Amino acid sequence: MDKINRRSFLGRAAAAGACAGMANVIPFPVLAHPRPEENKISLAAWSLIRSFQAGVWKLTDLHRICREDFELDGLEYVNNFFESPRAGYLNQLNKNAQEYGIKNVLIMVDEEGDMVARDRAERMQAAVNHRKWVEIAAFLGCHAIRCNARGAGDTPAEDPDAIKRAAESFSALVEYAKEFKINVIIENHGGISSDPEWLPALCREINSPHFGILPDFGNYLRGVDAAEALKKALPYAKGVSVKAAWMPDGSHVPAWDLEKCLRTAKDCGYQGFWGIESSLQQPRPRNQGQRPPRQERRDNPEEARQNDWEAVKLTRDAIRKVIFA
Repeated sequence: MDKINRRSFLGRAAAAGACAGMANVIPFPVLAHPRPEENKISLAAWSLIRSFQAGVWKLTDLHRICREDFELDGLEYVNNFFESPRAGYLNQLNKNAQEYGIKNVLIMVDEEGDMVARDRAERMQAAVNHRKWVEIAAFLGCHAIRCNARGAGDTPAEDPDAIKRAAESFSALVEYAKEFKINVIIENHGGISSDPEWLPALCREINSPHFGILPDFGNYLRGVDAAEALKKALPYAKGVSVKAAWMPDGSHVPAWDLEKCLRTAKDCGYQGFWGIESSLQQPRPRNQGQRPPRQERRDNPEEARQNDWEAVKLTRDAIRKVIFA
């Protein structure tokens, strides 16, 4: 499947530097709302990454897009899509959310350091780096920030101490986030976190109501039944990431069963926002074994918009069919 690598893209994002020192410009105290528990559908901004890169939209456009183009009720931000995350800009996001009736759900935070690094100073600094996003999430009325478990080995057997390291750094972040009534959640997002046993074990180790999982349907290890893995994560879930990858003919890729995952989450009693994280797979160029390297590709803005929009709508309709039928 053709995927844009989130880690490499975010590493190049200029917005990361603009985030420094934002705590000094946000008026406090600001407290977030509790985790929404009514079934609604939200858009993970990453779903529109190709059209974002093609210049089709800016973050301040997304509330209108959610309501008018997709008929959705929530938005899940990506930290590096923020252009100038200071008070005036954040106030505009809140104003837009109110105008279009969109709930600011959470912020997906990337590239703020390795929370499971073997060096203690490094991982504890990563916990500090995430604090500004806790504050911004509170200001926007989100219930959580989504973090990653970077810096560990690829498997629990390869790195048995990873869970202790992660518990130390994430516990420190949770203690900070509690002041703002913000949850800290981790997505199964590659490496050790994609082992279906590891994140539930980490939740038990930390043992805090402010810490949990954002299970992603498509990010489990190859060969793992995603629906079975979800059963282990859902008791700790504070959201779900409905990963969907569509073929040009409108069928879903066979790597995981989207409808089975949705039914599993519903049957396990999950209620809340069902976050769309979708993509439309691109066919390989004719007479070529693979697509050209990413840096040699240039998405046409209208084509990128059409593909992103189609994938979101296909995923939205799949959620409606299973959860709201």
